[in-house]
Amino acid sequence: MKYDDRRGSAAERGYGYRWQQARIRYLAANPLCVMCSGQGKVVAAEVVDHIKPHKGNQALFWSAGNWQSLCKRHHDSDKQLIEAGKSPRRAIGLDGWPVGG
Repeated sequence: MKYDDRRGSAAERGYGYRWQQARIRYLAANPLCVMCSGQGKVVAAEVVDHIKPHKGNQALFWSAGNWQSLCKRHHDSDKQLIEAGKSPRRAIGLDGWPVGG
């Protein structure tokens, strides 16, 4: 059994048509990755992330105040580390020093 089989389809988890429409509107209004912006970079966001994991709580799921725009790299890496209680990776600049906070 695959991981996604155990947790249900995207639509079963609430990410169906209504979510896709809300996602499109949110990204149109908030087009840049907030984590990249914090590092002084301008990168288009692809994912509307729930800042606080909703864990099925519909009020938290649909609260736009709990949403943030992220690029796929930050969503799939640093955000996952943060949710696991770990420190996010730090980007390294061309000079070899960490970039951002």
